[in-house]
Amino acid sequence: MRMIVALPLLLLGACNVDNDSANDQMTIEYNQERLEDAASDAANVATEVGTSAVNVADRTGEAISNEVGDIDVDLNVSRDKSGNAQ
Repeated sequence: MRMIVALPLLLLGACNVDNDSANDQMTIEYNQERLEDAASDAANVATEVGTSAVNVADRTGEAISNEVGDIDVDLNVSRDKSGNAQ
């Protein structure tokens, strides 16, 4: 779904538009190399963002673990058949 949103932007970046108002003409030229370069750049940025997110999550997890430490909880609950706690 996200690719559907990004695709028109990539295609727009790969087009050259020349407007000749004297002759009342417009020329649109599609450049596949520019599109491939833009797609490659987008993939590289996505990889960097993903790697950064993983690093932040790892550091946050370590910080929480260091702050909280290990907590041992012992819990003993018993009830009779009527549901009253003993």
